[in-house]
Amino acid sequence: MIGLSNMHTMLYMIRNQALQNTVMVMRQFFAITLSIVSIALSAPSHAAELVMFEQAGCVWCMRWNREIGPAYPNTDEAKIAPLRRVDIHAPLPEDLAGIRVERFTPTFVLVDDGEEIGRMRGYTGDEFFWFLLGEMLDKLESRGAE
Repeated sequence: MIGLSNMHTMLYMIRNQALQNTVMVMRQFFAITLSIVSIALSAPSHAAELVMFEQAGCVWCMRWNREIGPAYPNTDEAKIAPLRRVDIHAPLPEDLAGIRVERFTPTFVLVDDGEEIGRMRGYTGDEFFWFLLGEMLDKLESRGAE
């Protein structure tokens, strides 16, 4: 039979071990969290974006929305240059002040840190769009290599 003082000692040891395990798990959790945050902050950020100038009633914009729009966010191209829509009749956002707005829609402008890298006027089909976007992204890549 275990004496009362031995039982207290065992309970103390069990509680102490549980606290040590909890502390160890918490330290591991915070170390992993800190690593993830550190990696996320050190990853290169992409300031590039594909600005789509559009307007209500534009049949070519609607066609682009049907053929490309749903897929674009899931593409490698969107990882490099996420899509940003701008209505040509709305006030131009301040960060696009240096970008010329055209009345022809859709017009796609690849912008990096507020600077225009390339421009695509109109939409005549998916193959032409992807080809021209690829050329613009190549310009962006070669610009980054300089």
